[in-house]
Amino acid sequence: MLRPSLLYRLRCLLAIPLAALHLFCAAAQPAPLLSDYTHSAWGAVQGAPVDVLKFAQGKDGWLWIATATGLYRYDGVRFERTDSVYGHRLPSSNVLGLAIAPDGAIWIGYRLGGVTVFRPEGARNYGQAEGLPTGAVLHIERAPDGAIWVGTRDGAARLAPGAQRFEAQGENVGLPTRRVYQVLFGRDGTQWMGTMYGVFFRKPGQARFSHAWPRTMLTSMAEAPDGAIWAVDNQDHYYRVRTSEPPGKGPLQPDALGNGMRFDRDGTMWLFKPDGIERKFVPGGPSLPAQRLTRQNGISGPLPQSSFQDREGNLWFGTSAGLDRLRPNRLKTLPVDVPFDHPGMLPGPNSDVWIGDYVGDIRSFTADGVKKVELKEHLAASHWAADGTLWLGNELGLHHRAVNGGFTRVALPPGVTGLDPQALQQDRAGDLWASFSGGGLFRRTKGIWIRNGGMSGLPTAQATTMAMDGQGTVWLGHADNSISLIGDGQHDGAVKRLGARDGLQVGAVLQLYRDGDAMWTGGEHGVALYRGGRFHSLRGARGESFRGVSGMLRLPGGDLWLHGADAIYHLTASSVAAWLADTATAVEFERFDALDGLQGHAAQLRPLPTLVRSLDGKLWFSTAATIATIDPAHIRRNPLPPPVQIVTVLADGAPYRPDAGKPLQLPQGSRNLQIGFTALSLSMPERVRLRYRLTGVDTGWQEPVGRREAYYTNLAPGSYRFAVTAANEDGVWNTQGATLDIVIAPTFVQTPWFKVLLALGGALLLYGLYVLRIRRLKRGMHERLQERLQERLAERSRIARSLHDTLLQSVQGLILSFHAHAHMLPQGTRERARLDGTLNLADQLLIEGRDQIMDLRAVAPPDELPLALQQFGKGLSEHRAHTFTVRVSGICRRLLPCVHDEIYAIAREALFNASRYAEAANIVLELDYAGQAFALRVRDDGCGLDEAVAQAGRPGHWGLVGMRERADSIGATLTVSSRPGAGTEIEVSVPGQLAY
Repeated sequence: MLRPSLLYRLRCLLAIPLAALHLFCAAAQPAPLLSDYTHSAWGAVQGAPVDVLKFAQGKDGWLWIATATGLYRYDGVRFERTDSVYGHRLPSSNVLGLAIAPDGAIWIGYRLGGVTVFRPEGARNYGQAEGLPTGAVLHIERAPDGAIWVGTRDGAARLAPGAQRFEAQGENVGLPTRRVYQVLFGRDGTQWMGTMYGVFFRKPGQARFSHAWPRTMLTSMAEAPDGAIWAVDNQDHYYRVRTSEPPGKGPLQPDALGNGMRFDRDGTMWLFKPDGIERKFVPGGPSLPAQRLTRQNGISGPLPQSSFQDREGNLWFGTSAGLDRLRPNRLKTLPVDVPFDHPGMLPGPNSDVWIGDYVGDIRSFTADGVKKVELKEHLAASHWAADGTLWLGNELGLHHRAVNGGFTRVALPPGVTGLDPQALQQDRAGDLWASFSGGGLFRRTKGIWIRNGGMSGLPTAQATTMAMDGQGTVWLGHADNSISLIGDGQHDGAVKRLGARDGLQVGAVLQLYRDGDAMWTGGEHGVALYRGGRFHSLRGARGESFRGVSGMLRLPGGDLWLHGADAIYHLTASSVAAWLADTATAVEFERFDALDGLQGHAAQLRPLPTLVRSLDGKLWFSTAATIATIDPAHIRRNPLPPPVQIVTVLADGAPYRPDAGKPLQLPQGSRNLQIGFTALSLSMPERVRLRYRLTGVDTGWQEPVGRREAYYTNLAPGSYRFAVTAANEDGVWNTQGATLDIVIAPTFVQTPWFKVLLALGGALLLYGLYVLRIRRLKRGMHERLQERLQERLAERSRIARSLHDTLLQSVQGLILSFHAHAHMLPQGTRERARLDGTLNLADQLLIEGRDQIMDLRAVAPPDELPLALQQFGKGLSEHRAHTFTVRVSGICRRLLPCVHDEIYAIAREALFNASRYAEAANIVLELDYAGQAFALRVRDDGCGLDEAVAQAGRPGHWGLVGMRERADSIGATLTVSSRPGAGTEIEVSVPGQLAY
């Protein structure tokens, strides 16, 4: 490694040629180019128009640009070539004349002749038939009285307010009839006409024009702030126009050279040259060398030929290859002949600022330029002490100046010569703390340097910045995200350390700034405030982290200014107060960066700080090569809210033109929507904020970043309202914005009728499913009934077999045994007679038991119910004294098996009871196969039944009870009608849907 002394000698050797290079650059280069403007250039590569002939701007904010190949408009973001205005087509694309009236009417003149006025409600063309002279339309101007004046190749014409025809303005008013280049209305009411024969003028109240001097071809005019008219001839000579020839016969001398001129609203003269634009002077300002914008420093092209100042104060220039904008900067760059080399600053004692860098002297500056040299030394670190003492330092030594005294050189600590001082701080005892880059920390007390001030516990990381709080504690910020605190008068012992455990998250500490009882900390990764024993990180709105802050300042009114790696930040007192009340919230801020004229960024090591305030209240910011200033009390503001327009609508990829005041009807079934909108602010479109929402879809405002379109998909039919609003770079919002009502008609499948039909279809489907379900349930019920019937029949057969094989056989054997004993008794005896009677009863019981067993096993085929019952009834009638008749009505249908079996059993029971107990002469069986129901009736004309027996059956007999149970099991109704002596009728009715 090189020794410090060798480094110092090497640096000195390098400084000599570097200073010489600066002097050479100062001699070879002009003054800083338009440092109080930001220049932007556009050409064909950026899609901008070329060969720009005219500019115009209306209240709607569009910048209109006339060229020989078409009409363009610009919203601050995109150049758009247009073949129509307000939806009405241009007759020609070769546009030369252009003007916009206060009512929004756009007047366009064509190189091949003719004028068109465009309004939202329509367009009208004017030509020779409407009194307009023939030939190219060179200029269109609106007069203060509302009349439209047109200068053409073949003279001038005037269209009075409300008139339908132009009136020629030639010899009848004292004007030539050839080549009228320009019409100008002066602030004093004088009308000026530039023609190929010179300038003509007419004062208010005069009817005819007079010839001004000089009397030569003058094609372009401009009015100066003092009311003087400047005009140029075809040899690029500019003259001050006079109403009469000056005395004397001397040769005609031009007052300036150029082919075009403009005086902006501040009175500055801008002069066009073949190779660029030149700012000649600033009225009331300092005398500056001519400042030129040429191809060498970025103009869009040669031959500037048109100019314009928009409503926001921007200057526009049209060239043969594009167009240029000069936007006034909010930040003013300090005008110096030689660029700085990493300047350091400190506030001066007389509303000035002292500035030094690595190679030049320390000089005092006002905002307008150099005041004087204060010290012939370069600057690495400085410090104003509380008692008014000033310390300045570089790698050669320190310089001390007491209040109102001269500078005294102070030797550096041993071993640090050639090393830059990083930070200086004088404590209350008058001792000086100094940190050296690569040399460590020292305290100078009574002329003696003490490493680390005799303190223990100091970190090895470099102390990058220092400050002192209200209690006299010296704060040392280090490069390792830590801070050391040395108490007032504490010159030995331990040091208090603050770091990540205390909430500090700024990385390398670059700036410490006392704010009352609190301490602000700026660093690589952001800003924090130490308050109440802990650091609170400052976070900005929209994700801002305030990184790389090496300069900070709190103004008396409470505003906070920060100078960081990305920008300068301004936090209002109200924003700071709101953040102090809740440090977890994001703070609102104002940003100043390259768009405002800031060149470079805040130093990230030294010299520090990078932000100071002079006694006159101006703020000074240092970067690597420049010094910028701003007056916080007079910041340039844009008071104009940006006009907002909805420019395009795409529905499912098809374009639609939105009409103001009318709902946009979209086709049926439109689902995807793309809406293009714009905010017409030409100064800083990069900072324009846009918000939009679609009612019925968006719950709140949407704020797009980097786009001016809104996208919606899967929209339902209905009515919507799209609203969009915008704010300019200063947060001035357009409170009205723009709205568009949109109606999407439904397709048939989206109408209520379709929904009703769909509901009906759904209901029918559900009903069909219900019917299928019922059928399935019936089928399942039938199957279950069949299974139960088969189980019952099997059980009955088993019981019948058991009774036949056991009970009947035993009874039969018992009867035979008694018969055998009866034969052993003599005939005619009482005992034989009684025994025979008993045996007869037993035989009858055996027969009845056999009949019952046969009933248990009886089953009728499902298809032969009438026949089976007919046979059963006939069998009964053969053993009884009654007739039996069967009557069948309707078409015989097969009953469900379960119904068939129960009906068969009920019929047998009823026929059996009528045959055995009714003592009837006639028994009738009726079977009625009707569609609504199946009915079975059994009637007799016998002895009948009591009402109680008909309803509940005889005690101990289960015939009627069993018939009712069987009827209930198949969903049938059983009715018994009977009166004593009048016979009995039993009817069973089964609904058709359960029977068949």
